[in-house]
Amino acid sequence: MADTNANQTNPKARSRIRVISLNKMIPNALTLLGLASGLTAVRFALDEKWEFSALAIFVAMILDTLDGRTARLLNSASKFGAELDSLSDIVCFGVVPALIIYLWAMQDAGRWGWIACILYAMCCALRLARFNVALEDPNKPSWANQFFTGVPAPAGAGLALLPMIISFVAGDDFVRNPLAVAIWTIAMGALLISTVPTFSFKTSRIPRAWMAPMMIGITGIIAFLVSTPWWTFTVILAAYLISMPFSYRRHKKLQSHSPVVMAADDDMDDDDSDGGGTVSPAKA
Repeated sequence: MADTNANQTNPKARSRIRVISLNKMIPNALTLLGLASGLTAVRFALDEKWEFSALAIFVAMILDTLDGRTARLLNSASKFGAELDSLSDIVCFGVVPALIIYLWAMQDAGRWGWIACILYAMCCALRLARFNVALEDPNKPSWANQFFTGVPAPAGAGLALLPMIISFVAGDDFVRNPLAVAIWTIAMGALLISTVPTFSFKTSRIPRAWMAPMMIGITGIIAFLVSTPWWTFTVILAAYLISMPFSYRRHKKLQSHSPVVMAADDDMDDDDSDGGGTVSPAKA
């Protein structure tokens, strides 16, 4: 009873209204805007406005990039924001592209076309779950941040929609074939869950001498996006596919010079000599 009276007379013991900084809300608001853009892509697809549907997905990609950058810039990263971002990515870059592809090309393919779309969405969910788990690995070498394991979800969505994007400039004669689209969709899903190292441009550093040419190049890309967006998107996505052998080669080179991998190799040799044959996690 005395404790209750003390709490009533002490203003510091009273419950306070929790205040959330505006900085912490901005990244989450961008994530929700990206989610809204992804869902809007479905509405455009239902109305067979395919170009607007693809544009809505690309807007979601831009917002997905901005929310993480903004969180780091404002020092407002949180577990809640990370979970919200993952859920938004599953919808925008897993479920929504699968629905768009089905509505665009595979309704006449029956159950097999639907299965291909389901497999792509499942692969996207598995890829994001693996990515979240990998973030908690304390033993990653410093150079590992230069790469993703497999194709990231936003890039996977763009690649999955590549046949539809090509159709905007080259017609529907071949790229809208249900069998070809189904095979392509499954292949892109496989890239999402693959262990192929792909470049992560988040940690890229540009030498000072290259700043002017890079700015000119970025300006040129923006000009092409405004004048011929679909050709530009096609070239960018094709260039990303072409970059994969180079990222694999670069990853192997760094891995061969990494002391972590060398230690893992020594552990492998010890295990083999004892007859255990256990595979080191660094090599798995």
